Amino acid sequence: MNISRILGTLVVFGIPVIIGGGIVYSLFESFPVMYTYEILLGFAALGVAFKDGIKVG
Repeated sequence: MNISRILGTLVVFGIPVIIGGGIVYSLFESFPVMYTYEILLGFAALGVAFKDGIKVG
């Protein structure tokens, strides 16, 4: 994947982090649970974004 596609993928995953983080916090009322959700979603986003590696050019 090229750089612009990787950044686009990370932006698309940013929406569930913001919205989902609020939903998870409202359900559990716990910051550690919310941070755990966001970290797991961040790892998933990085895994999808870099599954093919970075191709320059």
